Amino acid sequence: MLTALSIDNYALIEHLDVSFDAGMTTITGETGAGKSILLGALSLVLGKRADRSALKNNEKKCIIEAEFNITSYGLQSFFDKQQLDYASTTIIRREINPSGKSRAFVNDTPVNLDVLERLANDLIDIHSQHQTLTLTKTEFQFQVLDALAGNLPLVEEYQKILARYRQEQKELEQLQVRSSQAQKDRDYNQFLFDELESAALEPDMLAPLEARVEELSSIQDIQQSISGGLQRIEAEEIGLLHVLSQLRMELKIATQKSSSLEELPIRLENVYAELTDIHSDLQLKLAELENDPQALNLAEERLQTLYSLLKKHQATHIADLIEKKKFLGTQLEDTEHQQERLLELEKRTTSLNKNLVEMGLQLRKNRLQALPNLVEKMESIIAKMGMQDARFQIELSPSTSFLLQGQDEMQFFFSANKGGKFGLLKNVASGGELSRIMLAIKALLSQYKKLPTIIFDEIDTGVSGAISDEIAHIMSQMASYMQVFTITHLPQVAAKGNQHFKVYKTLYNEGTQTQIKELNRDDRIAEIAKMVSGKELTTTALDHAKELLN
Repeated sequence: MLTALSIDNYALIEHLDVSFDAGMTTITGETGAGKSILLGALSLVLGKRADRSALKNNEKKCIIEAEFNITSYGLQSFFDKQQLDYASTTIIRREINPSGKSRAFVNDTPVNLDVLERLANDLIDIHSQHQTLTLTKTEFQFQVLDALAGNLPLVEEYQKILARYRQEQKELEQLQVRSSQAQKDRDYNQFLFDELESAALEPDMLAPLEARVEELSSIQDIQQSISGGLQRIEAEEIGLLHVLSQLRMELKIATQKSSSLEELPIRLENVYAELTDIHSDLQLKLAELENDPQALNLAEERLQTLYSLLKKHQATHIADLIEKKKFLGTQLEDTEHQQERLLELEKRTTSLNKNLVEMGLQLRKNRLQALPNLVEKMESIIAKMGMQDARFQIELSPSTSFLLQGQDEMQFFFSANKGGKFGLLKNVASGGELSRIMLAIKALLSQYKKLPTIIFDEIDTGVSGAISDEIAHIMSQMASYMQVFTITHLPQVAAKGNQHFKVYKTLYNEGTQTQIKELNRDDRIAEIAKMVSGKELTTTALDHAKELLN
């Protein structure tokens, strides 16, 4: 409920502080006194756009604060989501600077107007003669029916599951597209992977393989060179071993005659030993070498395979091919996991689909049972407001789609006159009829659902007599369930309030101010009497006012 309102430097208001009680509060005042200014100020708190034209004094800041008790509104999750400090007593503040720029705060935390407006929708409902568009919206009509059907908790749960279903259905569709493409690529990727796998790749294998091919392809030249080398080492008289043997003997004789030559035989022994080893290695190598065309073919094929793979994958080194193989392996694994995820999502969406169907059927069953009661109650209420011959028809039809309110589609039909044809409510009801129907619906809703504070803005204009009494009675009944404000010109309505404020203007040197004051019982009698008879207070008018208050 709205517990307090503070206004500084707005329109004709210099400063105003007012506190409100639960129940029904009536606001009266002469035409032009500034009742609409109060609504204008409150609208700013609720997120309406503003500019410097709202300022009374263009040199000062305009500040409007509204205090709400939000204990029973279930707004903790909204505050958490918006990262706002939650408090059972919440203060919304709007400031407009002389430059025309405005700022909004919730419990001293800055917010943008979108957040403010969404919060305000749960706190205040300003109901005017022109607020009838909501009545023709299917979502609102379902809200009314579901309130009477006891469906509201089930609708809330259905919408949570529907949100999950739509999210997972979207994810499933996206995954199906990716999976389809992945399956198309899978065979090719598997071929590439197998091709690289069969190549038995090793990081440093290319150079040795190239050397092996070079050796096998030059086997005769190598054999000829080794044979020539062996001949030079082994040949009698001119072979290296024979020459070194002779040199050993000559140095041995020389060292016996000169000690300064003692190291030379030792060094020569090392040369002789190394030459002997070389001779043995060449003999072994020559024995191993044989012309093997098959081995050459195999080596050349393997080398050509590596060259082809390098070119195919635009790689420079074997290590690049190894990385490519790892990448392809990962892609193949992802494809397998994608299939597992796809099956999991299909299973979950199927389960959610089943839940939604079951809940939709239960919602429909409850609605069909509640329909006659809703029609009866609405016809009863509007009959008391002068629409005795008005009739309603509400048709439900099943839908194959999951809609926001279930799997039902609704059409609201209306006939204002006895024997008249039914037509869609939004097409055949007049503005005045829609206004009364909306009042009837909100009166019904207030008994079944926690509604925001409602402000009736002169919806009783042009109404008199017994109908005005009934409208006043309906508002009073609503006030048993919720906080109700009514700005009215009717004494019957004004008298029903638990709290009564009067808006008036005062003149002073600098101009005009709008002010508001709470009326005590004597003040209320005088105010209601003026509403009955005009400015002149007659005994009859005063007695009538007392009777209305009693």
